[in-house]
Amino acid sequence: MKKIVTLTAIALFGLAAHAGEPIVIKFSHVVAADTAKGKAAELFKKIAEQKTRGAVRIDVFHNSTLYKDKEEIEALQLGAVQMLAPTPGKFGPMGLKEFEALDLPFLFDNFDEEMQVTTGPIGRQLLQKLESRGVTGLAFWNNGFKQLASNKPVRKVDDFKGQKLRIVSSKVVEAQMRSVSAIPQVMAFGDLYTALQTGVVDGHENPTNVIYPSKMYEVQKYLTISDHSYHGYAVITNQKFWKGLPPDIRTQLEAALAETTDWFHKATIKESQEGLDAIAKSGKTQIIRLTAEERLGWKKAMIKTHTEMADRVGRPFLESIYKETNFNPAAL
Repeated sequence: MKKIVTLTAIALFGLAAHAGEPIVIKFSHVVAADTAKGKAAELFKKIAEQKTRGAVRIDVFHNSTLYKDKEEIEALQLGAVQMLAPTPGKFGPMGLKEFEALDLPFLFDNFDEEMQVTTGPIGRQLLQKLESRGVTGLAFWNNGFKQLASNKPVRKVDDFKGQKLRIVSSKVVEAQMRSVSAIPQVMAFGDLYTALQTGVVDGHENPTNVIYPSKMYEVQKYLTISDHSYHGYAVITNQKFWKGLPPDIRTQLEAALAETTDWFHKATIKESQEGLDAIAKSGKTQIIRLTAEERLGWKKAMIKTHTEMADRVGRPFLESIYKETNFNPAAL
């Protein structure tokens, strides 16, 4: 890992910067610059620098150029980077397993339900839990739904059997894949293209607005439109750094992030459809659209993950999500 700057030094630098030199905020993430998250990070940079009139400089690092998936959170806690936007499963190893509830398959039926949960009291409750780990949660960026990409066609539940599928580091996603007899393979996103190309893995799950700009369609033969699981990010910052900022600067950064978040949520559905259209147009990946019966088959098979993981993610917390969305897994 690169040289770590102490939190004290960062806080002092921030105060000094307000008096003259710009405050530098490193915003690191693991996907391509032209994904929805990459574009949002660049938009936040633009708005924040404008609002603070040069008092803040945002340095955006795309494609894991600073840190790999597993290093990101530690780097933020130590103060080597000031902002990240990881997926919810990244917080499980920190002891915040409630975040992993968002990884449960078929938890949401539509984008509105994602917004209802993550931008309401449940989402605020989750972000607040980060404070005990030296992290401040700023917002959720909801990126729609994951689709299933593979070098083998996947239409029915039996088609999953024996397939090696790359997943993010999440016990919930691991259980989801095992529920359909697939073989989960935890792997950094930056290694996925080559792993697909060389056959180390057979496939992966991602939204189309990640698959297309990351060029995964070049090295996968099939894409099943399944909408089987939430995909999104929690925008977070180092707590001591954030609280050490001059109040006026912090207010402007919060306003910049609010504008960016609004843009992200308006753009994500549009960019997902554009990504799907572009993948289909490329002719390199065959698009599989599930029938209602086939998708129900996936849902019935994967729903056991909810029961298996209920104690891990917190049964009362999970029930609060069910209540918010009127979801009853027992009815399947």
